[in-house]
This record gives sequence, C-alpha cells and structure tokens, in this order.
Amino acid sequence: MTTETIKMKGSDAIKLAIEEEMERDESVFIMGEDIGQYGGAFSVTAGLLERFGPERVRDTPISENAILGCAVGAAMAGMRPIAEVMFADFLCVCMEMIVNQAAKARYMYGGQVNVPVTIRVPFGTGIMGAAQHSQSFESWFMHVPGLKIVLPSDASDFKGLMKTAIRDNDPVMFFEHKRTYYYTNEVPLDKEFMIPFGQARKFTEGDDVTIVATGAMVQESIIAANKLKEENIQCEVIDPRTLVPLDKKTILGSIEKTGKLVIVDEGCKTCSVSAEIAALVAEEGFQYLKRNIVRINTPDVPIPYAPNLEREIIPSAKLIQNQVKNLI
Repeated sequence: MTTETIKMKGSDAIKLAIEEEMERDESVFIMGEDIGQYGGAFSVTAGLLERFGPERVRDTPISENAILGCAVGAAMAGMRPIAEVMFADFLCVCMEMIVNQAAKARYMYGGQVNVPVTIRVPFGTGIMGAAQHSQSFESWFMHVPGLKIVLPSDASDFKGLMKTAIRDNDPVMFFEHKRTYYYTNEVPLDKEFMIPFGQARKFTEGDDVTIVATGAMVQESIIAANKLKEENIQCEVIDPRTLVPLDKKTILGSIEKTGKLVIVDEGCKTCSVSAEIAALVAEEGFQYLKRNIVRINTPDVPIPYAPNLEREIIPSAKLIQNQVKNLI
C-alpha cells in the first residue's frame, strides 16, 4: 500500500478511479453519450477510448432509457457497467430502468441475481444550464429501496467512493455535482484506496453548531465555518458522503454535542435531502436539540438561466454564515 498522493481535480479523480478499475477487472466497462470520442460532457472520460477501445468505452445513441436498459441487463449477466446519464435532469426518461428494474431485481429473483451497475449522474448548478440542465434529484432516489445513493464533495472522495461503487454488487447512483469537478485536493494513488459506504466525513470540529451539507454545499459550509470561527463560533461541518446508507451515528453524535443543526443542500426544499435528515433527527435525536432545525435549500422554483438570478437562489457561504448566527 502506497501513501503517496497527487493534487488533482474532482473530474480527474473520477477518471483515475474508472481507469484503475477497468485495468483491474475486464468485466468493467463504461457507456453513455459522447463518452468515447469526445470524452464526455465534462471531459471526465477523455482518453479512455484510446486506452481500452470501443468494446469497453461505448458511445451510445441519445436514449437514456436504452443506456440504462443495456447496463442493467449487462450487470445481471455478470458484467460491471458504468452508465453515464449526461445530466441529472435526463433521469426523468429512464426512471423505469432504474426504479422498476435495477432496484428490484435482487428482491424479485430471490437473491439469485446481482445488479452491479454504477450510474454516474452530473447534477446541480454552476454552468448556467437553466431549468432543464441544473436540477438536483438525489432525494428522489432515496425513496427507492434497493438503490445506494453516493454524493461525493471532493476529489479524494470521488476516487475512493467510485471504486467502492464499481465493486459493489448492488445498483449505485453516483451523483457528481458539476462544481465539484473543478475543486482540487490531494488524492491517494493507492490502487486499493476505497471509502466504505455509510461513513460520513467531518471537515471541521466544533461545539456550537452542527452543519450537515452535501455536494458543492460542503465547500460553501466550510467557508462559512471558517468565517464564523473568526467570531468565536465553532461549527462542525459533516458531509454524509452517502445518502443511502446514511451515517446516522455521526450526525446524531455531533448534534448531541452541539445541540443545534443546520442542513444545507442544493435541492428544492420540499421533500429534499434536508427534509429527510431533519425528520431523522426529529425522530431519533430530538432530545439533543436546544434550538429549532434550520434547513437551507434552493427555493421551490425552476433554476433560472441568467447568472445573477441563479446566484440569487443557490445557497452561499454568506447565507449559511448568517443563518448560523441567527440560530445561536
């Protein structure tokens, strides 16, 4: 095992994980729109076609339902496909294959069938993609038994969680916030570096407020926590990393210490990730709370195209900072 690391972007860390797993296991292949010749919408898969060839890096027609149908079938037949859905918004046209096929096959076949498919899903704002290319749908899939939901926030987690997803025998929804593609940090070069599902990560320690954040909101929360520290307000920033399974122990343990909870996620507020975490704490950790739970989300509106309007509705470090100060 090597402890060597290299600084890289989130998008490059995903590519490194996929490359290592394709090299390790010939049953791993990737498929999606423009992933081969053009390297994908965000160049995440650039160079893989040249290295592994068109049998294992498969450009597909513009049909997400067909992509997922082929991937689920290949997984049930013993392969380990990685299926890319170019934008989370396009999950709407392949829900049947994910919700009624991939998620339920193990149950319906009495445990005789595995479905080791990893579904890569770029999501969220940051590219001015407007109403049909900017949405956050991860909470939808928390409602579907049989799916694992992964949501990394930095490059090292992208690598470690992607490798775990590819080797998992169940279908994994791997949500990749577009803004986190460009965040850089140290990534282990160890080819066996993996992060277990259901293990949250603390980015800062604090006794005053617990902030649970996901995706790009983790970085915004860290910035807010550092600013608040200058005012002698100590925040504990927690990234669940996986929504299913969810690390309840770490979240509840932090709230037991701080007595105050702020949840930040970019999805619309109604029926969001923050709603589910708030419900969990209300049911299992109510006795720890000294203040009301605060949820910071995008309002229940379509994502606008104009940059100034998008910035207006997406949670920011400044908004988080102000909400924490109001809470305490």
